[in-house]
Amino acid sequence: MDANRDTFETRLKHNAHEIEALLDILLSPPTLSDEITRPETLRSAMHYAVLNGGKRLRPFLVVESAALLGGDAEAALRVGAALECVHCYSLVHDDLPAMDDDDLRRGKPTVHIKFDEATAILAGDSLLTYAFDIIAAPETALPDTSKAALVLALARAAGLGGMAGGQALDLAAERQAPDEAGIIRLQAMKTGALIRFACEAGAIISAGSPDDRQRLRAFGEKIGLAFQLADDILDLTSDTATMGKATGKDAARGKGTLVALHGMEWAETELRRHVRDAEALLAPYGARASILTAAAHFIADRKS
Repeated sequence: MDANRDTFETRLKHNAHEIEALLDILLSPPTLSDEITRPETLRSAMHYAVLNGGKRLRPFLVVESAALLGGDAEAALRVGAALECVHCYSLVHDDLPAMDDDDLRRGKPTVHIKFDEATAILAGDSLLTYAFDIIAAPETALPDTSKAALVLALARAAGLGGMAGGQALDLAAERQAPDEAGIIRLQAMKTGALIRFACEAGAIISAGSPDDRQRLRAFGEKIGLAFQLADDILDLTSDTATMGKATGKDAARGKGTLVALHGMEWAETELRRHVRDAEALLAPYGARASILTAAAHFIADRKS
């Protein structure tokens, strides 16, 4: 696993560099066809929101899931960039005073602090919209049927029945703590849905079989659960300097988490179980899946 971990970390960094280079181009000043102009303050806020650090785990999962099945690497990179736009939009809006009211993100001022609230709202709106532009654009060299499938899957993962709906449930949890089933549901929506899409997207890009698509989707669901458990553990055990954002806020606001419900020992055991289940889903792919397996362990072992 150490060799796989080293290879994984090298590829994670390489992919992050490629994604950031692509996003820098996508969010540059020149307008695209049918765009009228790109207001500089808004464009700068979008650029700041997306290119202010981060491990780029979600686009990495898109690229590696596609690579597992022999998918087009450039198309996967563009789909990964689109997904990162959706993820970063959600962070911009999540940080707003009406939501989690955070001043720091990845160790830097949040967008509404760096710019202003109205610009932050518009930056989030624009990043969400731009994600579908990136997938649908001619530069994403995929069949139209694949693009349509990706647009539908991303819309479902990001919207009412996915991430945005999960954020609504998370806000409601401040008023009335949900039971265990409710916590699992909101976390599967708020955090897990985009991670599930990242893995499933690889099968869509690669025109994989229905079994491939379902297997990678289930893998994404498992590592999504692991990611949230690890995040909840870190929220209680880490600090602002390490995390680059405020910690301990869920407990302060009375939000229910599985860690608060069952305790740290249970959470760490459950985290490992999700990783084992994720590994088992990749077993049919053998050594080809070693990087994705290492990603599951990285999620469980991360320190920030």
